[in-house]
Amino acid sequence: MDALRDVLDWLSGRGLEVVLIVLGSVLLARFVGWVGGRITDRIDRNSTGGDALVRSEAAKHRHSLTQVLTWALVVLIYSISVFFILDRLGIPVTGLVAPATVLGVGLGFGAQRIVGDVLAGFFIITERQYGFGDVVSIQVVGGGDPANGTVEDVTLRVTRVRSPDGEVVTVPNGQIVKVVNLSRDWARAVVDVPVPTTVDVTRANEILRGVGREAFRDPAMRPLLLDPPTVMGVETLGLDEVNVRVVARTLPGKQFEVGRDLRARIVQAFRNQGMQVPQPTTAVMAQDGATAVQEGAR
Repeated sequence: MDALRDVLDWLSGRGLEVVLIVLGSVLLARFVGWVGGRITDRIDRNSTGGDALVRSEAAKHRHSLTQVLTWALVVLIYSISVFFILDRLGIPVTGLVAPATVLGVGLGFGAQRIVGDVLAGFFIITERQYGFGDVVSIQVVGGGDPANGTVEDVTLRVTRVRSPDGEVVTVPNGQIVKVVNLSRDWARAVVDVPVPTTVDVTRANEILRGVGREAFRDPAMRPLLLDPPTVMGVETLGLDEVNVRVVARTLPGKQFEVGRDLRARIVQAFRNQGMQVPQPTTAVMAQDGATAVQEGAR
């Protein structure tokens, strides 16, 4: 009976305090997460007014910084709660200093990668290498295929990217060796048009310039273009065809949409003039894709 009475007394005293601390920490962490979500939603609403508008660099940085601060506050809340719970359980925190030191040294050797991830994430945020909503191509340690897609979440430890196929790719920040940001400040759509050698190149250039002027006057395309598309001239030579390059400066992340529209307009314009655009080979398409990524990163 005495033991049962002691247990009931502890549950009504310190046990109740432990339960309240746990409940309070969970509620406070959820409140911090809710406030962080409201702030990021407000940033998104203020920085995007439609499909043709994109987030400014400052808005993307604020969004990423809010996510990091929210994550750090949640970790801090749970850490402080653990110390309060240990105190209520009668476990002296000062007595855990020596074991914690030994444990910390052991974990330090095993958690070097985590520390590296956190430091890399800190520099990613402070240097504004990329942020929420950016279209990026991330190369990780060991090579392999890069992670391509739109950044959905940036924390001090990991970066989550949504691929064009809808897959979520999680990349530890410490494993990133190269980042190509395709939506920083402005982008460039690059279209290489194969023209048969039997066709007058000057005439083909005039048709392409007309396509560029028409696209720049189009009310649907004008908000996406920073200036009229430019015909750069012959880029490569072949036995049966030459490649004429057309470039257009666009809003960040809109180079793919503009490129698809320009290709459709070019095919239609060539057909209207009685000219047929040859089917590009696999090698040419691979080369074009690499060029588009490099140009978009400038």
